[in-house]
Amino acid sequence: MASLPLLPVPDKPRLVGIARLAADGESIREGHNVEYFTLPSKSLLNRCVSNRAMPFTWTINPYRGCEFACKYCYARYTHEFMEMRDGLEFERKIYVKQHAAELLRQELKRVKADESIALGTATDPYQPAERRYEVTRGILEEFARHRGFELGIVTKSNLVVRDIELLKSVARANKISVHITVTTLDTELARILEPRAPRPDLRIDALRELARAGIRVGISCSPVIPGITDSPKDLEALVRTAAEAGADYVFANPLFLKPCSAAVFLPFLEQNFPHLAENYRQRYQGRAFLPPAYGKRLSQLILRLREKYKLTHRRDRAAFATKWPVEAFDEQLNLFEKIL
Repeated sequence: MASLPLLPVPDKPRLVGIARLAADGESIREGHNVEYFTLPSKSLLNRCVSNRAMPFTWTINPYRGCEFACKYCYARYTHEFMEMRDGLEFERKIYVKQHAAELLRQELKRVKADESIALGTATDPYQPAERRYEVTRGILEEFARHRGFELGIVTKSNLVVRDIELLKSVARANKISVHITVTTLDTELARILEPRAPRPDLRIDALRELARAGIRVGISCSPVIPGITDSPKDLEALVRTAAEAGADYVFANPLFLKPCSAAVFLPFLEQNFPHLAENYRQRYQGRAFLPPAYGKRLSQLILRLREKYKLTHRRDRAAFATKWPVEAFDEQLNLFEKIL
């Protein structure tokens, strides 16, 4: 019997840029359904490019991917740059950036005096990987050697209290604010929405410790999820709790769903909130953002609650106000007014 001719093996697509660097990364540890890789990096500081009005000019993300596995996470698309199209890979393959502090030292000269820096816009800088690899800590140690910068940190993790003394050191010569994300005070609901993030009460405890240490700190209740976390009663409880814990501010933004996020979030709705699934499909069909009217109502509600619980003018705190909770919130409200 004659043998069949061998067919040529198709060439694999040639990887370039961040995809090639990720492919070259070395596997350094495995956790519960999570694998960690090194990521050779050529740059740490990224200029923010967005069609939306953003309250910062530069971003820093010490890691790629986030183990907290929040069902609504908008940043899953960042793994697509590494040719990873499965949205779940974002929470299962975590890339640890190498030589972060050294890169930052070289790149800070690019930042102008009126430009602010956001740490943790796409992945949480205090996710579990930080306990072992301390990339975020190294970045803060570098900032402590400089003066005149404005830095905002976004996190869902109470691990941030590990760095209280370091944050105080940074704050002596720079403007720094810590934005702790709490979407709900309901522990069971948070466990469903944010499976591997610390409990809400632990985040509130972290806020309290940071406030006692004199660090400017507030709550980001973002995203606000329609029909799940957006009741006025629940939002008021969150703002009241934040005020009692010593927060300087609270701000909020409604849920937006990129296609990569919707691919994870909509099946999650079908399983856990089936009565909302069709409504979401209609409201987000062909768009990532809700109609402006929803955002305007949310902004006005949060503004009233801030005023009620005296979170608009904290006279016992530092005179400066970070662009994040103040300018961004006001710009957001003005934007909705113009659209309507």
